[in-house]
Amino acid sequence: MSFHSKFTLLASVAAAALSLGALALGGAAFAQNAAPQATAADADAAVEIIVTGRAGTGKRTKAETSYSVTNINEEALRLQAPTSVTEALKSVPGFWVEASGGEASGNVRARGVPVDGYGSITLLEDGIAVAHDPALGYLNVDQVFRVDETIDRIEVVRGGPSAVFYSNAPAGAVNFIPRKVGEVASGLVKATVGQDGLFRTDFWYGAPIGDWKASIGGFYRNETGVRDPGFTGNKGGQLRATLSRDFDRGNISFDVKRLDDTVVFYTGIPMRTYETGDIKAVPGFDGNYGTLTGPETSMADMKMGDGSIYHYDNTLGTQVKRTQLTAHFDFEVADGWKLKSTMRYNDTATQRNGMYPNTLLSAASFLDQNKALIATAPGATALQLRYNSTPTQTYDTRTQNGNGLVTVAGLRGITMPVKEFMSDNQISHRFDLGSQTHDVTFGAYFAHIDESFSRYSSSYITDVQDNARLLNLVAVDASGNLVKALTENGVWRYGYEWENASGEQTTYAAYLADEWQITPDLRIDGGVRWETMTARGRVEQKKTVNLGTLNTSQILMGNGTFATYDQTFEHTTWTLGANYQFDKRSGLFARYTSAARMPSLGNYITNATAKPTIQTMDLGEAGYKFRSNAFDLYATLFWTQYHNVAFSNYKFDVITGVSTSEAAFADTETLGLELEATWRPLTWFDMTATATIEDPQYKGLTYTDSANHLQDYDGNQLIRVPKTSLRVVPGFNLLDDHLRLQAAVEYEGERFVDTANSVKLPDYTAINLSARYYVTDDLSLYAYIDNATNSLGLTEGNPRAGELASADAGANTFIARPLLGRNYRLALMYKF
Repeated sequence: MSFHSKFTLLASVAAAALSLGALALGGAAFAQNAAPQATAADADAAVEIIVTGRAGTGKRTKAETSYSVTNINEEALRLQAPTSVTEALKSVPGFWVEASGGEASGNVRARGVPVDGYGSITLLEDGIAVAHDPALGYLNVDQVFRVDETIDRIEVVRGGPSAVFYSNAPAGAVNFIPRKVGEVASGLVKATVGQDGLFRTDFWYGAPIGDWKASIGGFYRNETGVRDPGFTGNKGGQLRATLSRDFDRGNISFDVKRLDDTVVFYTGIPMRTYETGDIKAVPGFDGNYGTLTGPETSMADMKMGDGSIYHYDNTLGTQVKRTQLTAHFDFEVADGWKLKSTMRYNDTATQRNGMYPNTLLSAASFLDQNKALIATAPGATALQLRYNSTPTQTYDTRTQNGNGLVTVAGLRGITMPVKEFMSDNQISHRFDLGSQTHDVTFGAYFAHIDESFSRYSSSYITDVQDNARLLNLVAVDASGNLVKALTENGVWRYGYEWENASGEQTTYAAYLADEWQITPDLRIDGGVRWETMTARGRVEQKKTVNLGTLNTSQILMGNGTFATYDQTFEHTTWTLGANYQFDKRSGLFARYTSAARMPSLGNYITNATAKPTIQTMDLGEAGYKFRSNAFDLYATLFWTQYHNVAFSNYKFDVITGVSTSEAAFADTETLGLELEATWRPLTWFDMTATATIEDPQYKGLTYTDSANHLQDYDGNQLIRVPKTSLRVVPGFNLLDDHLRLQAAVEYEGERFVDTANSVKLPDYTAINLSARYYVTDDLSLYAYIDNATNSLGLTEGNPRAGELASADAGANTFIARPLLGRNYRLALMYKF
């Protein structure tokens, strides 16, 4: 289908949606005539003030913006009760989110920008980045940020001007806006318990103190985890304190936040395609609640090439200790002149440990592939696998655990201390030119990052069951007697990964934006950003040492020499949009943005000779917006073209224990439609819906693989991104509005694991239920059922099998990561 045909098709769908919206609006108007229901909440919603993705001296409502915005208010957040930052973004059209890995390390793909983690969007807190680079090489921004009751609401800009106002935000910006202190003292306390051993307490209290306002809040929680690892997976919390003061024509605030938290990271589990076509966990493994991680793989003393020991502790999971200091100054220096300055300093220490199932295969195959090792044990006639904790227990290659499978899994430890300073400064002026006005903003941004990075990994042999156990490879004689132990403590190979690097990055940016009100109905918005980045650092070079045994024969370690890098990049991004208002409630907008993502320290942490390029992309959007007390509709057509995306295709070799990579480059193109609607036909019923219909394709993805074969994947669907995503949330307000019941029905179309589109992730539907009951005006009870139908929807395959052409192609047994199983939670909140 040609680009013109696709655009025409999507335009037709948009027109149909608008027609349905008009019909629904008419029905809503009829219902209103029968039972008027405009509420104060509706009136407030109609004039939501947008602070993200723009500057200037004036205020702008959602219905008046020239780009796509999604608002999530505090009560919507409470009813959704997201278990992670990534989960909080489920209701945003145009975003595909994947949070099956737990509370951190999620993935967001926005509008067809083909990068994982948070590489396509940035996270803001009160208008400034949580981290300058939200995807800083093994350090996703959601690892260092938690959602709690100190957050008042979320604003999400999709595409639009985010690339001009923020660094590393080519496809959007998510702004978590903290709660503000009012004119009188107030607060809340919330306690949450869950089926998975969860106990959590959130609190916030704020009060005026003379001319100042102060608040304190945070959370603490203790939780085993939905997939029980055999130890406490999530433990810790955060505390924040804010001091602010309003004065004539301005305000100033200071905020300090301390995060000390540990979260478990869930990797893929063994799945199988059965004769019925159903995909479920392999026999002997619980697909809803099981994880390979367990007590036997939670602690390990790994030998290093210099004879020292690396102490691996997976009970830490992703452990983050972070201190964040923020200062904000806002002042109207004269009529029509506004000065704004925000500074943030972060000191973050991250330890990221995890168990990664690199390869899944039958035990019989594993033994057959390694039969040459029999010759290293004179008198031996065969190989066996025996349990490390019970050395006399032999692994039955046919029936053990009901599956006869084993994994070669990597236990990986990564240490990343990062210190970061950011400063964003703006001066805005609104002036008149005849009947027209200009609201002009000039901004200057600075960021400096110091990072160290170290990694050590060893591979282990495990069986396949919930909380997998370690296995050793042994050689036996004809009677089955032990001749020689070929491995020890379950280790297949020590030190198959090793890194030691450090560096610093400095970024300067200047931007200019103008909101040009041509007529009362027509406005042109434009902006340009120039940015330069310099990265300097060093990476220790590696050597391989042989300590004399099978699992110590190829240990990687440092050789004492360092390769250095010192590179500078600069680029200019720009955006131009137009907005036409029919009235305060409705309008049309269109926008074109030339966006980019700069390289960062993350490109060099394992390779000082890397030659990263500036990732450039073109984004177009055109939308219609309508808002009333009874019906809201936001429909946006978007187009994204991504230039020269790089792929590193990692594949793990079970025999050598080595990961090798292939590189490829391509463009991508995505044409799509986003729909966001709310319908309130009755006082006791409402429904919200979001939908994304898109056609994400690779363009020009051809390359010659390591076997010298030409591979042509031009026109294939982008990995992990579905063509159709739908989320519908019907809600019921009962018992004189004391009881609220709602269900979130989520559908994701089929996706693919690799660019070859050889391994399919089937479509799935998941349902989340929630309820709120007002016991009194101050006391509320919340109840949640996550994944009520226990859907085993697959969110990703095994990236370690290769993402260009997966080694899992054609296999009926493979590694994949499904949704977390059904889980129940209860929360009690008291406001005062």
